[in-house]
Amino acid sequence: MALNVCVSPNPKWVASPSLDSGSSLRPSLGSGFGNINIPSVNLNLSTRTTSLSLRRNFSVRSSLETAGPTVTVGQVTEVNKDTFWPIVKAAGDKTVVLDMYTQWCGPCKVMAPKFQELSKKYDDVVFLKLDCNQDNRPLAKELGIKVVPTFKILKDNKVVKEVTGAKYDDLVAAIDNVRLS
Repeated sequence: MALNVCVSPNPKWVASPSLDSGSSLRPSLGSGFGNINIPSVNLNLSTRTTSLSLRRNFSVRSSLETAGPTVTVGQVTEVNKDTFWPIVKAAGDKTVVLDMYTQWCGPCKVMAPKFQELSKKYDDVVFLKLDCNQDNRPLAKELGIKVVPTFKILKDNKVVKEVTGAKYDDLVAAIDNVRLS
């Protein structure tokens, strides 16, 4: 079982007031994340540069309760059979839209950039995509996929709407309908 640790794209590094060999440096990652302490770090700081160089390797420890799949608002997140349900459960009462596609599907390729644009438009909706390949076949079967592309819209861990085919207007209407219900 792999353990993924997610660190924000631009962590802010904070340190204790005196940077001696006993001080610790840790990134400030925001709510929901723990501290990462890096003991005995050699720092090269200069008033003429804005870079910070760390000369020691460090390890990050986390528990399975705090680490897991994450999504970013405004982006489409690729999921698989192992990460899909944990993300849906973590979404709580938010609307989740799943694009079920295959690599060889022409209509899927047409819808992909439109789906990405929708993820930027709706900041209160979680957008996911699932490649219905051999590895993800059990999940695709569980969700009842028959054709690609198929868009499943979930609310409170349940599929509440489905749009099959490359029907952009129908997908937008279904998302709006579920969001406002």
